Amino acid sequence: MTGSDVLIVGLLALGGFLVGGVVSFWPRNKVGAVICAVLAVLAVGGAVLRLLP
Repeated sequence: MTGSDVLIVGLLALGGFLVGGVVSFWPRNKVGAVICAVLAVLAVGGAVLRLLP
């Protein structure tokens, strides 16, 4: 497993963790949920960009 593969897996895991934060924050704190959602999109977007040749 190369360093790039580890980075992709880490970014996807971080994105999943942040999506879980969005789900847990949404009923109580909309601002926290939006911040988590933006960070999740950035993490998953970074992982997808690393996958593209």
